[in-house]
Amino acid sequence: MSYPFQPFPSPSSEPAIPGVYPASSPKSPPPVESPGLVPDFAPAWSAAYKKAKAKIATFSLEQKVNLTTGVGWMGGLCVGNTPPVGDFPGLCLEDSPLGVRFADFATAFPAGVNTASTWKRSLFRSRGAAMGQEHVGKGVNVALGPMMNLGRIAQGGRNWEGFGADPFLSGAAAYETVLGLQSAGVQACAKHYINNEQEHFRTQESSNVDDRTEHEIYAAPFLRSVMAGVASIMCSYNLVNGTYACENNSTLNRILKDEFGFQGYVMSDWSAQHSTISAITGLDMTMPGDITFNSNTTYFGANLTAYVRNHTIPVSRVDDMATRILASWYLLGQDSPDYPKTNFNAFFPLDEATNKHVDVQADHVTVVREIDTASTVLLKNVKGALPLKKPRKIVLIGSDAGPSHTTGPNAFSDQGGVDGILAMGWGSGTAWFTYLISPYEAIQARARQDHTTFSWLFNDFDLVGAGNAAIQQDAAIVFLQADSGEDYITVDGNEGDRKNLTAWHNGDALVNAVAANNKNTIVVVHSVGPLILEPWIENPNVTAVLWAGLGGTETGNALVDILYGTANPSGRLPYTIAKSPSDYPAQLDSGGSGDQVLNITYTEGLFIDYRHFDAANITPRFEFGFGLSYTTFKYSGLSIGKVFGGYDQDAKFEVAWAAGKPSPQATGSSSALWLHRPAISVSFTLQNMGKVEGTEIPQVYLHFPATAGEPPSVLRGFTDVDLKPGQSKRVTITLSRYDLSIWDVVSQSWVRPSGTFSLSVGASSRDLRLKSTVPL
Repeated sequence: MSYPFQPFPSPSSEPAIPGVYPASSPKSPPPVESPGLVPDFAPAWSAAYKKAKAKIATFSLEQKVNLTTGVGWMGGLCVGNTPPVGDFPGLCLEDSPLGVRFADFATAFPAGVNTASTWKRSLFRSRGAAMGQEHVGKGVNVALGPMMNLGRIAQGGRNWEGFGADPFLSGAAAYETVLGLQSAGVQACAKHYINNEQEHFRTQESSNVDDRTEHEIYAAPFLRSVMAGVASIMCSYNLVNGTYACENNSTLNRILKDEFGFQGYVMSDWSAQHSTISAITGLDMTMPGDITFNSNTTYFGANLTAYVRNHTIPVSRVDDMATRILASWYLLGQDSPDYPKTNFNAFFPLDEATNKHVDVQADHVTVVREIDTASTVLLKNVKGALPLKKPRKIVLIGSDAGPSHTTGPNAFSDQGGVDGILAMGWGSGTAWFTYLISPYEAIQARARQDHTTFSWLFNDFDLVGAGNAAIQQDAAIVFLQADSGEDYITVDGNEGDRKNLTAWHNGDALVNAVAANNKNTIVVVHSVGPLILEPWIENPNVTAVLWAGLGGTETGNALVDILYGTANPSGRLPYTIAKSPSDYPAQLDSGGSGDQVLNITYTEGLFIDYRHFDAANITPRFEFGFGLSYTTFKYSGLSIGKVFGGYDQDAKFEVAWAAGKPSPQATGSSSALWLHRPAISVSFTLQNMGKVEGTEIPQVYLHFPATAGEPPSVLRGFTDVDLKPGQSKRVTITLSRYDLSIWDVVSQSWVRPSGTFSLSVGASSRDLRLKSTVPL
């Protein structure tokens, strides 16, 4: 059988409109302070494609195939490697989404979920830029991140690598992270495309998702990554609607390359390829190259060459694959002779001949600490418990308060275990700690300054001892944790995904034992995701709760900043904390056996996380977007209006959209600049009503017409506003036509539903202060 192939045309580039469509390159993206700008990377891609095609024209078929085929597991210095071809040096591909995995003298950054908890685009960007600089400094060409699968399942093992449970927030974080990474010169890799929302049976489960849900929820962060100019995308292990994600024509060709206009290349997750024909269905590069690790076999390589020679796969498709890979290399300027060569060895770090021990940390500790502090969410604060005011006596209780009692913060391979402070999950999305500040170290240092008597108990199961230690303390701080990760490591019976939503290591009983003996019990939680807090959250002796997540190297120091009021907490939850696990709309599917395919149907559709809680009128313990401050803020003066920009060649599409007509179908139609330019302006006044400086995170929730079939409220905007005591600021947030659209499965386009739109502005998904209709 012979398969036809026609290359996707390049998405059309539109004339630059100052302040709206700036022509951009990955090395110089628009400033983060300008979220209303829609950067146009088409000219940069065009220039990169021109160079790539010229080079490809000089390559033989075998050389072009070599560009697409990894050298095999452990075949190079990095976790993924492609061979040199001519004067092209090959690529080094390296984890992870929070640092350079397996590299010494590099930073362990806060996890993606903590970054999302800041709700600060500037920190999304600065983290990405710092990680990009470290990857480049180590000679990495492709940083395997960011990860942007959504927290559909609260127990999902790798949720902590991503940006929470909402497509808009995740999309904003993915967008800024890609811009940051690529501004440093490394290729970003958006992953795992698509519907890889649980670890159990991940290579044999079919995520069955309807077309509208796919577009509006799970593909949304990937669309934003494409709009950020992402160089590569990694397809996932699972099946999607019965077909493996790495050979799924619908998701790879129809949605990603055609509708989104993605011009980079698609690589497989490691050993996620299942056939040579996947080249026809959208896969451009196989990683790590061998079918199974160290098998010396490959679906590409000689097999792909043979398929071309026998006319099964046209050579034009191989040309397209090779061009996409080389174009991404040119796009990031990696053809420069000054681009660093790989100077570490992921598999043999003690090999002095290949590991140059290059220190790439620079001053990135400042970024880490800022994110740590800004991501800490204050969930409860009564009786003036926080901030601490030079207490006479305090005690820390729980193993999570202290350092590892074995051999330091890297005691477990790929962080597959924890016996002290929890600062990242486990799996391939990890990095080595160069150091790790525990709460014990940081709080003791502050206690010495304040002449506070300081004590501790790290035994989670000594409830009698914990209760006795809490007696007559001015504050008893109890530390809880819950861990998860990738499925190739099982920790305490948790096969990647968590078995339940309960605190680890006897945590709930520990809190109650302490609270029974101390009326100022403060709980600090380091967790990969939501926990059920009902066993103790309403205990009157539990006066404060800090949700600190996974903070990386500066975990303890950042906690001190919040506990003592050096910083005012501004973190907000990127997911919902329920009162019962059954309140969540989707549960971990632990079925499947043998070689069977486990079918997981996304029956909740658009109604994930807070969208479900709102629609079903379920009261959460703490809602999406929630977070307290040491001050209070007043909202007033809401005004909503249309944004009028200069005329552009696509004005006719904007007029048709306003009339409720389908958008045009063309390559890049979902990422078209006219669809994403600001259309509605939302302005309001914020005032700090308290006595201390603070940061508010105002959030905009859109309420679609009832006929649209959307959840009651959907996040469509947010920003961060710093205010001194008594200070007021006028704040403006814009919405695009895309934000006001739904995916129409009949016309296969974004359309404006008929009826009246309204929106609310507030401090969380349930704390909505201002509301008005939207003039359209």
